[in-house]
Amino acid sequence: MAKSKSKTIYVCQNCGAQRSRWEGKCTDCGAWNTLVEEMVSAEPKTRGWSTGAEEGRTLSAKPVSLDQRLEEIHLTRFDTGYQELNRVLGGGLAAGSFVLLGGSPGVGKSTLLLQMAGGLAGHKHRVLYISGEESVAQTGSRAHRLGIKSPHIEIGSESNLHTIMDLARTKKPDVLVVDSIQTVYLSDLQAAPGSVSQVRECAGHLMGLAKQDGITVILIGHVTKEGSIAGPKVLEHMVDCVLSFDGDPSYNFRLLRSLKNRFGAAQELGVFQMSSKGLEEVTNPSELFLEERGDQLIGSAVFASMEGTRPLLCEVQALTLSSPMAMPRRTSLGIDVNRLHLLTAVLDRHLDIRLSHSDIFINVVGGLKLVEPAADLAVAAAILSTEGRKELDAKTVFFGEIGLTGEVRGVSFVETRMKEADKLGFQHFVVPFSNKKHLGDFKLPKDKKISYIKNVRDLEKLI
Repeated sequence: MAKSKSKTIYVCQNCGAQRSRWEGKCTDCGAWNTLVEEMVSAEPKTRGWSTGAEEGRTLSAKPVSLDQRLEEIHLTRFDTGYQELNRVLGGGLAAGSFVLLGGSPGVGKSTLLLQMAGGLAGHKHRVLYISGEESVAQTGSRAHRLGIKSPHIEIGSESNLHTIMDLARTKKPDVLVVDSIQTVYLSDLQAAPGSVSQVRECAGHLMGLAKQDGITVILIGHVTKEGSIAGPKVLEHMVDCVLSFDGDPSYNFRLLRSLKNRFGAAQELGVFQMSSKGLEEVTNPSELFLEERGDQLIGSAVFASMEGTRPLLCEVQALTLSSPMAMPRRTSLGIDVNRLHLLTAVLDRHLDIRLSHSDIFINVVGGLKLVEPAADLAVAAAILSTEGRKELDAKTVFFGEIGLTGEVRGVSFVETRMKEADKLGFQHFVVPFSNKKHLGDFKLPKDKKISYIKNVRDLEKLI
């Protein structure tokens, strides 16, 4: 049978769609000028991965029945030496897992993984760190600057995937770090490194290395200007865990969040602080985000957030100004601007405070991004405070969801949120009335009180 010839196709670098001819706009995702010409050769004999043997041989791996004892199918985890990182990963780095770490340039991705390698080496785990962006001297210099010196860590500089996999199978490390997946290339493909085809195929081979050989593989991924991980979306589907590492350039702390985790809870948050000695753990981030809270408490409310399974207190600030424009501005940093439009409409309709003629600015202090609707009550309290020129009590914490009819709906983990606020010395808790039955036997000291509210009108009276 004759060999199939190589052919030219055009691949969208945003969504991975393939076209036989060039188009200015990708009809799948709507992005402009993202189709890049790539050469497609004959299908390789070995594509993807398998836990079994080659064709014509018996299986080398047998299915495991779930009625066997837990010890026989126990998942081994490695201690990274950092409790924040362990918690975000779900209790430690799972053996044989496939992890993707994304983040903007200069945020500290390589520093985090080098320090993690030092922590793993402290527990006698072998780490192979391969950099496709820096030389061995550059990576070694950074490691020594961070105080990482261990015979259990080996570093290399390589971009060819075949060489990387041969090194991993020869050295047999417990953990392989590839920095970054966009610089690695497969010589069998004609496409440039970082293209959709290269990223997809290289990730597929590295996933086979993780699952076949039991080596934990950690990839560093670049991000686009929108903040999403560059490359095809299938990359995030392939990996076991997707971690996002970001931080505001104006602050020296960094936020590590698990966007996907097959071995633990998603949306867990770990907080680190950048110092001259590298990244340091922040064990009590609530104090960090509230330590610079000023004395001017007009328009400043404290919200008890839940990041995964961790309670976190943060400050929500609001500012309203009379606007001469026909369409006033709505600016929000840290919450979805559509949520702000919704809350503004609810307050304007049910409280008749004429917000439709005011510019509204919302800021979550510290660069945090709040996605849960439980922040509605704190945002509304801050808006009412600044609009009415009334100070909010410094020791009051808010959480609750607001509906379009003005009702305040209950939220989850109410007892966990209140315990965190109680630990930090807050004395007044403003919570939805429907959460009263969820508190159960939870008792507060006599000098502290809980205010249950059913409607935004109750919030206005309280303020």
